[in-house]
Order: sequence, then structure tokens, then C-alpha cells
Amino acid sequence: MADFDLFSGWKHRAELVPVPVLPMSAAEMRSLGWDRCDVVLVTGDAYVDHPSFGAALIGRVLEAHGFRVGVIAQPDWTRPDDFARLGAPELFFAVSSGNMDSMVNRYTAERRRRSDDAYSPGAEPDRRPDRAVIVYANRCRQACPGVPVVIGGLEASLRRLAHYDYWSDKLRRSVLLDAKADLLLFGNAERAVVELAQRLAAGEATAGIRDLRGSAFARPHGAAEPGAMRLPDFEDLGRAPQAHARAVRELYAQARPESGRSLVQRHGDRDVVVRPPPLPLSTRELDRVYELPYSRRPHPAYGKARIPAYEMIRFSVTVLRGCYGGCSFCSLACHEGPVIQSRSERSVLAEIARIRDGVPGFSGIVSDLGGPTANMYRTGCRRPGGAGACRRLSCLYPEICEHLDASPAPLIRLYRKARAVEGVDKVLVASGVRMDLAVRSADYVRELAQHHVGGQLKVAPEHICRTPLAHMQKPGLEVFERFRALFERYSAQAGLEQYLIPYLIAAHPGTRDEDMLELACWLKSNRIRVDQVQTFLPSPLTLATAMYCTGLNPLRPQKGGFQPVFVPRGERQRRLHKALLRYHDPENWPLLRKALRAMGRADLIGGGAQHLVPASRARAKRKRGKEPGK
Repeated sequence: MADFDLFSGWKHRAELVPVPVLPMSAAEMRSLGWDRCDVVLVTGDAYVDHPSFGAALIGRVLEAHGFRVGVIAQPDWTRPDDFARLGAPELFFAVSSGNMDSMVNRYTAERRRRSDDAYSPGAEPDRRPDRAVIVYANRCRQACPGVPVVIGGLEASLRRLAHYDYWSDKLRRSVLLDAKADLLLFGNAERAVVELAQRLAAGEATAGIRDLRGSAFARPHGAAEPGAMRLPDFEDLGRAPQAHARAVRELYAQARPESGRSLVQRHGDRDVVVRPPPLPLSTRELDRVYELPYSRRPHPAYGKARIPAYEMIRFSVTVLRGCYGGCSFCSLACHEGPVIQSRSERSVLAEIARIRDGVPGFSGIVSDLGGPTANMYRTGCRRPGGAGACRRLSCLYPEICEHLDASPAPLIRLYRKARAVEGVDKVLVASGVRMDLAVRSADYVRELAQHHVGGQLKVAPEHICRTPLAHMQKPGLEVFERFRALFERYSAQAGLEQYLIPYLIAAHPGTRDEDMLELACWLKSNRIRVDQVQTFLPSPLTLATAMYCTGLNPLRPQKGGFQPVFVPRGERQRRLHKALLRYHDPENWPLLRKALRAMGRADLIGGGAQHLVPASRARAKRKRGKEPGK
């Protein structure tokens, strides 16, 4: 299929002008002189008219093409009435759980209910249901029968094929079938949603739109699909772990837009067909997306209620999309893909000026200049035509690809121009920094450390042991040590007292108790105490989740299938791995003493500097106050 230029072609309603804010009620819609919307967006987030919020971004892109767009944010899902508050849309409902997967949003890695929701006014929890995409889609059908329902966003992307569901501990079929949706759009869907809207407005039916890149649909089993790759059937995945591992690996092998094939997976008497990934936006197109007339504020209906996710990105600027790191636990590779899409310097600097001049409360500090990985700006494959037929699952692991152009020069230039914008005192980089790329350029680390860190920089070594890191597709400890040395040297040269905050994962597949103990001892010897740690959470369709579910490693094929992998399971072991990361917390000492004795490492129990935990209640009381019972 030919490339579809996002901002070319006709406008559906040539007379339509941008509205101050997309309407959320019938009264707002009538005040604009509309009798109905062309598209109604349903989202599990509060509606914030900012490009970091998916509903606002998709809504403004559609508006730029002459479509009337309304928003139903965090509807009452217990009844269909609330889904009809704007009436039946002319073209379709566009349904998303919001910026986050609803299950990750509502539950911790221990499957406990979260007490707050950063995407809700007042951080109020329980403003969206479990598996919101399914619930919302079915409510839309009940509220407005016959109106097409299109699902998208992160939650739909990660469930477009059969997948393991951690919260129910079972395999689930494609979300398309449970949501009974007409189409699913995965990844960054601007190009697909605009083309879909234009084709529907021109009179095509959703049932006939089967060639849309970045889409998935269901149909009766058996129809031929030339050139497509048929994955193992849904029914086979539970019976044959090797088949499950192969299905997930093939999904990632076909993730590059230049070479990805359509995928077909049988679910009983239905086939789910997934078209190749969407083509990336050009720099010109991406600039236009971020230059649309967002108010950059929450909808006025929320009054003064604080929305934490908005507060976090209020003064931030996105400069790129995508990540080619290929971390096995990260859902980004499944959602956005491994291709970097970068904005121009002009567009980024203009957005900084808009924040300075138009966002209340701006104090001269840009809180983040980044994206999924901050230092991948304007990097990518240097071969003609891009990655082409490349089947690497990571451009950085086990070593950095020789064809990768990862020069930091464009990013350094952008940093310097950004902090030179009049009225800007500081430009911070709060997004993740890929250390194995950073250490290739001392100039980049110096620029970062001396100008773009506010005292602490979060980095993600994830672990220090080779085996866990190999299963994560992350570089070894030596990369962190080299980065730390450069960071500390250049911070000291500038007279700055700054620290690295390492992000670490407990209980990742491939991690044994001994690996976590080694990490705990390393933390102790380096006088590092981490307060916020993450226990591995198996999110749908990631490579690490396939390891967790099958006990096999899709990254390591061998004769007859894939290599087995050790998986830390069960509450006790996962709790122990997390406790080892927080060896300094008295709450964890009874568990750690018991585990150390069982591992034959009682030598680490005692009151000396070489010990990991105190030996007795008395010692604990003297050092920390009263300790919980043994």
C-alpha cells in the first residue's frame, strides 16, 4: 500500500475551525453549533488538551482534517447512557483505556489495588474499569447500536493477538474478539485514524477496510491471506509453550515497518489478521502533530482539581518517538516499534516558547526534553532504505549495531539552543537515558551532567549480573560504571553535587535468588539505598512475559524450540527478590535473615560493614528503632 501523507488531501468540513477545547457534553457541542460529532473519543483518562495525552492528540489531528470530534472521558461504565451523552457519532467511536493499560493502572505487581490514579482529577482511583477497552467498546455498542467501534491505544496494542494475562493467570484471546470491535488500530495511529475517517466519510464501510497499515480485524477462519505469516493458533498456545514462545518472537520479528508482514492467528472459527506496522511519520508530519492548537490544560470542567499526570508533563516537550533498545520487559517495542521519529529543532524551540508564553505557572524550567529514550534523538539506521530486512530484536544488544548512526551531535545542538531560549533558565532531561549510547560520547555526558540535571538523574541498569541482564537484553555493569565515572567527573568539574538514581527490577525471568543477593551486596558496598523498586510485572505480549508464562526464552532459539529459562514465581520468591533490593529496610530483615541462612550465607548476617542485615532484634533496635517480629 502506498504511503499516506498525514496532512495532505481534503478536509471533511472545509469550514471547520479549531475549537478552544473539544466538547465533553451535549451543551458544549450545541454551543459550537454542532448537531452531532463525526468521531467520539472514549478514554479512561481525564481529558487534558495536551499532546502527551492520546485522546487530545488524536482529537486534534482529526480536527485538523475537518472532523468534528467530541470526548467522553472516564464515563460511568456501569450503564450505557453515559456513552450516549454526545449522541451517536456520524462515523465511529474511538475507544482507548487512556495512556496506561487499565490493569497496570489499577493494580500493582503484587495484584493489589492501587490507592490512586495519576490520570484522574484529584488522583481519584477507580475511575475506569478493569480491561477498560472491552467494557467501553461493549457499552458503546449498547448505547448506539450500528455505530462502528474502533479500539486503540496502549491497552489494545498489547492485546491485538492472543496473550498471557497476568491478573487472571491465563491466556486470553485477542481483545478484538472480546470487545467485538470493528477494527483495532495499534501503535502511533495518527495516519491510520485519519485515513479511516476519510474513507468512512467517503462512504466505505468498516467491513471493507482491510488494507490499513497499523490495523487488525477479525474474520471467519479459512480465507487466504497472500504473503501473510500464520502464527500458532490461540488454542495451541496453552498446550504447547514452544508455540507460544514462537508466536511472540514472530510478532517482534515483523515489527519493522519497512519489512513487516501481515500476521494471522486463528481463534476457533475466527482469524485475527494484523496488518504490518504503521509507517513512521516524517519530521514535517511529526512537527505538525505537535504544533496543533492544544490549550495545554485540563478541560475546564475539572475546575481546580489536580491531575498528577498533567502536573508531571505540564512543562515538558517531547522531541522523539520510538525506541530500538529492545528491552525484553518493555511494552514500548510492541506498541510504538523500533523506529525513531524525531521533530525538528525549529518545532521543539517553538513549543518551548509557547510554554513560556502561554502555560500558567511556568517558572523558567522546562521539566523534560525527551521521549521514550531521551538520547535517541535523530538517530537510526544509516543503511539506504533504513533497517529493511533486518530481523534484529534490538539495535543495541548484544552489541551496538555497526549500521546504527547514534551521533549525539544533533541532540547536543538542540540542548544548547533550548537553554538559550529567552525566558528559560533550565532545561532538564528527565526521560530515560540509554547509557550504552551515552558513554560513546564524553561530550554528550558532559553536556547532560553540567547543564540538564537537577541534582539527580534516574538511570536504568536494571541489574548487575550477566544472566538476568541477558534475559532483559541490557548491557553489563561495566556500562553503568563507565557512565557513572563520566557523570561524576563532569558534575565535579562544574562544582555540582549530583547523584545517579539507579532503577532496578526484582524477580525478572532469568533471575535466581543468588543473583538478587549479589545485587544487594553490590548496593550495600556502593552505599546505595533504593526506596522505589519495581517487581517484574508481566504486561501482555512482551518477550519477558512470554518467558514468565512459558519458561522458555524467545530470544534464544535452539534445535527443536527455545532454551528454557528460570522464572522466579510465587509470592514468597518475588517478595524475597524485592526485599533484597531494600536490604536496608527493617521490615525486610526477618525475611532476609531466614533466606540468607537457607542459602548458606549466614556470614552476611551481623553488625559489621561487611554484613547485609543485623543479627538480632537488639541490634536492629539500636540502629533503626523497633523491628517487626521475626
